[in-house]
Amino acid sequence: MPTVPQILFAASAAIVLVLGTLHLVLTFRSRRFEPRDADLLARMKEVSPVISRQTTLWRAGQGFHASHSLGAMLFGFVYFYLAFEPSHFLLGSRFLLGLGLAYLLAMAVLARRYWFSVPFRGVSLSIAAYVGGWVASAA
Repeated sequence: MPTVPQILFAASAAIVLVLGTLHLVLTFRSRRFEPRDADLLARMKEVSPVISRQTTLWRAGQGFHASHSLGAMLFGFVYFYLAFEPSHFLLGSRFLLGLGLAYLLAMAVLARRYWFSVPFRGVSLSIAAYVGGWVASAA
């Protein structure tokens, strides 16, 4: 039977996994990340960034969205696995515990500063579950 820390770490990871998966789906299967201004969208699909003429701002943005999604999904899969790993490797590694928390805190800062309320709330909930799992594991 899973312990409270395992459930909380898994919940934290699952939240990030769901957010990353939804972000990936919305990137390629919706118009949610398009600008409201059709002229701006047309220009983004034509203009290349200074760093390279091999892409456009739009294609680069799609790639950034996808890689961001994959990073969140990787965190979710790895930490979900680690939550239930039989040897309790996660709980024995201050490095992995700290790394996971640092990732979540960085995502919260980015969400608060650059994104919108849904990812910020989701990441905040994930942090609460993660910290709860860490605290419960010390009890």
